[in-house]
Amino acid sequence: MSTEIKVPVLPESVSDATIATWHKKVGDAVKRDENLVDLETDKVVLEVPSPVDGVLKEIKFTEGTTVNSQQVIGVVEAGAAAAAEAPKAETAKAASDDAKNKAATTAEAQPVMSKAAAAAAPAAAKSAGVELPPGARFAAATAAVDAGQVEGTGRRGMVTKEDIVNYASGKTPGVGGGARPEERVPMTRMRARIAERLMQSKNSIAMLTSFNEVNLGKVMAMRKELGEQFEKANGIKLGFMSFFAKAAANALQKYPVVNASVDGNDVIYHGYADISIAVSTDKGLVTPVVRNVERMSFADIEAQIAEYAKKARDGKLGLDDLQGGTFTITNGGTFGSLMSTPIVNPPQSAILGMHAIKERPIAENGQVVIAPMMYIALSYDHRIIDGKDAVLFLVDIKNQLENPHRMLLGM
Repeated sequence: MSTEIKVPVLPESVSDATIATWHKKVGDAVKRDENLVDLETDKVVLEVPSPVDGVLKEIKFTEGTTVNSQQVIGVVEAGAAAAAEAPKAETAKAASDDAKNKAATTAEAQPVMSKAAAAAAPAAAKSAGVELPPGARFAAATAAVDAGQVEGTGRRGMVTKEDIVNYASGKTPGVGGGARPEERVPMTRMRARIAERLMQSKNSIAMLTSFNEVNLGKVMAMRKELGEQFEKANGIKLGFMSFFAKAAANALQKYPVVNASVDGNDVIYHGYADISIAVSTDKGLVTPVVRNVERMSFADIEAQIAEYAKKARDGKLGLDDLQGGTFTITNGGTFGSLMSTPIVNPPQSAILGMHAIKERPIAENGQVVIAPMMYIALSYDHRIIDGKDAVLFLVDIKNQLENPHRMLLGM
């Protein structure tokens, strides 16, 4: 019985998808719920599992093809796995017997291996653990180069043929007469969508950024004092992001215009804080939404962020995880950024940027002390948010973070 493999139902905001990777080829046995193909949309990569046990009978569209919601992209023959495995076993046995016969015949007629080939053999064996394109693999074997010792300059650090040749000749790419490799690859749909959204934001929003700095000494002391008890009680570590998310949610209640969005000539005020938390992945920046943060405890926030981080690493974020959001927090400090001007994510009207924590001398009670300081930035849509509200919003967050015990008491 044949079962059609269809593109999942896509939300209204997603018009189509691109076939990114087929994980099975025609004739392969598949199990129910095993991922057959990855579909890339503007926002996430969707996995399409097999609905039945069987054999992949047909692939209707190759990788790179654009497909629509509910379109048939493949066919699985249900219950055909056992039937498919039997011929494979017989074929494998026949191939094994044939190989033995050929080996015996070849051994009688095989000439003595050349010195170059003998030298190449161990190098090829050493390179076996490194993923190489065919040209690079041949070059490594010919030049007796261990590809594991070569620094790749190709896409995602891939070792190219030129890298092997340069390594063997002792040349540095781009220096002197050495090779200067280039590679042209199309943007992924997600990266293209990110670029489009960023340009839309820059071109359609009157964006301005205000800055402040926060002394995180008391937050760090609280994490040190209560972190172990918090983890034992809740099964999760107490991080910095829950402090910032909670402080932002509280401040959004006091300054609702920062939590608003523009729709044509209307301003929509949201009575809830659905905060998008920026997460970096191999495919680009995604912003899963933690909903109703104003009602959540620190443990709930940390658990939700941890769940999203795992889903992002595993490529399991769904479209529902990314929809909506009234405000965004991004943390460039994770990568060492000291200061930045984050870009607003429309239709939201503001975004909070966190940065690296650095010990700096500050004046405190008439004395110069060393404190763990962080610059924070608020980029906002100046069409609806006045500078006064933006500055007071940042000051409110600063006051909460510098007095975290008050935040815990809702003060």
